[in-house]
Amino acid sequence: MKGRPYVLKARGAAKQATHQRILQAGADLWWEKMTPEITLDDVAQRSGVSAQTILRHFGTRERLFAAVEDFLQQQIIAERQAPSGDVQEAVRVLFDHYERRGDAVMRLLGQEYWNARIRVGMDSGRRAHREWVEHVFAPLVEERQCGEVEREDVMDLLVVATDVYTWKLLRRDRLLERQQAEDRVKRLIAAILAGNLGEQDR
Repeated sequence: MKGRPYVLKARGAAKQATHQRILQAGADLWWEKMTPEITLDDVAQRSGVSAQTILRHFGTRERLFAAVEDFLQQQIIAERQAPSGDVQEAVRVLFDHYERRGDAVMRLLGQEYWNARIRVGMDSGRRAHREWVEHVFAPLVEERQCGEVEREDVMDLLVVATDVYTWKLLRRDRLLERQQAEDRVKRLIAAILAGNLGEQDR
């Protein structure tokens, strides 16, 4: 009986490893394919397990993809970590993320109007991006000592300047080199922070 706890621990570790492998397979497919096209068999083949094993871990396809969305959200947060108040590093980190994920995000955005689950995920992503902007730029905005209304205006503009659509416009539509695109975003951020975009409409 002395070996039983070790065996149980090993089985638990193996089960957890399988669980994570399934989640990673689902996440990889999420970036590669239109979501409705992804089947349990696709995930099973990618993760090296059977569809029945996936169902034992998650119950249903819907529960699997709900777990995959949570898993993806944590990955994205980790990829976009940037120091507060450092524009250079924040833009570099953001472009690293967009260069890796931007095209897939645009594909998902194209599905949100007819897929309720994707719309929920995109709404979550928009909230997370706003929180990222608040984290990165709050110290720089506070230096302006502006009122609450003006602060919200500035944050809105910074959200636009750093949004995936802005990346797409510069990198995919304008076909700029990455450094050129980064420089334009940094100039736009500097202009917003300096209040050089003209007077507000009153």
